Amino acid sequence: MSNAVLNISSGPHARDRWTTRFIMLMVAAALLPATIVGIAVNGVHAGLIVLLSVVSAVGTEFVFDTLCHKPKTYLDGSALVTGLLLALSLSPSTPLYAPVIGAIFAILIAKLCFGGLGKNFINPALAGRCFLLISFGKDMTNFEIDGVSTATPIAVLAEGHAVDITKMFLGTGGGVIGASILALLVGGLVLWAMDIIHGQIWISVIVGFTVFMGLFGGQGFDPYFLLAHLCGGGVVMGAFFMATDYTTSPVSRLGQTVYGVMIGVLGALFRIYGSAADSFSYSIIIANLFTPLIETYIVPKPFAYRKAAIAAQNGEEKVPLLKRIPKPVITLAVITLLAGVALSGVYSATKDIIAKQKRAEAAASYKAVLPQAEEFVYSDALDELIADMGGEIYSNGYGKSYIREAVIGTNASGEIVGYVVSVTNGDGYKGDITLSVGISLDDSVSGISFTEISETPGLGMKATEPEFMNQFSGKNVESFVLLKSGAAAENEIDGLSGATFTSRAVVNGVNAGLSFYHNVLKGGTWIE
Repeated sequence: MSNAVLNISSGPHARDRWTTRFIMLMVAAALLPATIVGIAVNGVHAGLIVLLSVVSAVGTEFVFDTLCHKPKTYLDGSALVTGLLLALSLSPSTPLYAPVIGAIFAILIAKLCFGGLGKNFINPALAGRCFLLISFGKDMTNFEIDGVSTATPIAVLAEGHAVDITKMFLGTGGGVIGASILALLVGGLVLWAMDIIHGQIWISVIVGFTVFMGLFGGQGFDPYFLLAHLCGGGVVMGAFFMATDYTTSPVSRLGQTVYGVMIGVLGALFRIYGSAADSFSYSIIIANLFTPLIETYIVPKPFAYRKAAIAAQNGEEKVPLLKRIPKPVITLAVITLLAGVALSGVYSATKDIIAKQKRAEAAASYKAVLPQAEEFVYSDALDELIADMGGEIYSNGYGKSYIREAVIGTNASGEIVGYVVSVTNGDGYKGDITLSVGISLDDSVSGISFTEISETPGLGMKATEPEFMNQFSGKNVESFVLLKSGAAAENEIDGLSGATFTSRAVVNGVNAGLSFYHNVLKGGTWIE
């Protein structure tokens, strides 16, 4: 018998001059442009998220290898890539504990517990992100620009409003840290040119997504509509950097094409009918679960080999398909599909009811600031006008004030008796302050109320007390002036002692609402 050494390992058994470490470092380098843009646009907090995610991912694998006496796999670069991908898929305002928890889950549960690199059945970075979405939904869906909560471009698009495709393409229009499509394309195309990732996958993902959106998205193959959806919601990042993961994607070219089309179609399906606009992660994870099934049906036949003929010749019985697929994979696939269908169904059935409830709650707040109104009417023209502002700061001289909504107050006869403007100011001591400003037809402020405020108890929270709020009521002025003490004139507001930031934020918010009333609502330029 030969004394040759046998090397036993899990498939695939292809050998290449490039090592795992080299490939992973190249992927990390390809993600570097998107990382730099994300940190430059979103600031230091985004940089801390990236740093904590990468350190936590590599550190988790290091601790596991050390305690379990495993080879030093933390040096192969795969944990680095996982941490980087997880960070780039998070909001720049995500709390700093989230990337740590997500990275630990991704490496320890989704990767190492299944045997490490090459044995995980779903993409670890996506597993970590989805775990965070399920566990910390509120924090994970909080997106802020300049300290003010805002919707992602895809969420805005889902509501029927216009978005700036140029900003989305450059990565300056909000969204996750790795939102720069230009930077992602540069890195992804370099990997493709080096043959590190497979074109069959990313091309079929984008084509499948685009075709399905064009057929069922409701706006046909409108270029603006399709480009806006392609530039948001993680489509490009998912297609180039997550769907192409070697371990969780098929080996054969035909299998990769089927796999990519499945991701694209599922991503578009969730985008159109799902409850969350940014749900591309789930489509990739579901396709990961179907990879064993694709591999079972689509098997490249080696030269001069016919499996069916040899099996028949040897009298081998064909094993049923379901017995060849691991039961955990089947179970997880069924549970994920049922959960997705259930969530989409619940959302479709309740979204109109939820919208009515929100407007009913808003009407109660508006009634407090415009008591003479019997009904509050929403105008499509007004909504569109505010949407066209693109979430930008309203004018100059009002700090970080943003116009959120404007409604018309009418009496029992349907006659207009005033307006209510909802304004958010981001200059509060502890964050956003959102308030409603009621304005009568005689240009006087009929009242203000707060819908979002979390200032310091005993200091800034005194803004919600009648003594401070009543200073605005009944005043007919162009704008208010904040004084530290001793307000006497009609347009002067006596500030809160020890709460200058809060006082200034409230006054700026009210002044922004008054300016919007005088320059837009009263002028009638919005009328349909």
